Amino acid sequence: MINRKFFFDQTRITLFGGKFTTRQVYGLTTILDEWEANYSQNDDRWLAYMLGTTHHETGRTMQPIEEWGKGRNLPYGSRLKMTKDRNGKRIPYTDTTEIFYGRGFVQLTWYENYDKAGKKLGKDFLHNAADVMKTTNATKIMFYGMTEGWFTGAKLSSFFNPTTEDWKNARKIINGLDKWDLVKDFALKYYAAISHTV
Repeated sequence: MINRKFFFDQTRITLFGGKFTTRQVYGLTTILDEWEANYSQNDDRWLAYMLGTTHHETGRTMQPIEEWGKGRNLPYGSRLKMTKDRNGKRIPYTDTTEIFYGRGFVQLTWYENYDKAGKKLGKDFLHNAADVMKTTNATKIMFYGMTEGWFTGAKLSSFFNPTTEDWKNARKIINGLDKWDLVKDFALKYYAAISHTV
């Protein structure tokens, strides 16, 4: 079990400038609760990296957010699938009017990923895309996606295991090496805060 008092005392100072909002505490608590309920047998570095990722991807709000620009000028910002036809063109979809730009803790994008998340959680995100913004849904999507490799094929166990600790390349789970150094810094601070157990 994570020592919650130590965790919040530490992260308030090292990551939040000495002060939390109620929403930040709620977001952090939801993520810790999911970890302890379903994942705590795994490597604590996984949790630290998920927290660091959330910290970065949500602009430290620790709340599910919508992508700035809502996918404007990007293929997933129009009614196109990630899947391409044999000529290399993205396949359009017509079964929903939703646009699958980034939403949530990890900025879930693309028709196929919303479909996968919906099937996993027993929800219809293809017709209710905004539901991925609900904190409980966003939390589960982040945990499933990062542990199972939904987003890019890369997953936490490839970068954090008994023989590997790769805070740089773990960024490939979400977004290439974009801002990897920032995410690493956040994740290491979270790791220091969760290393004290009850």
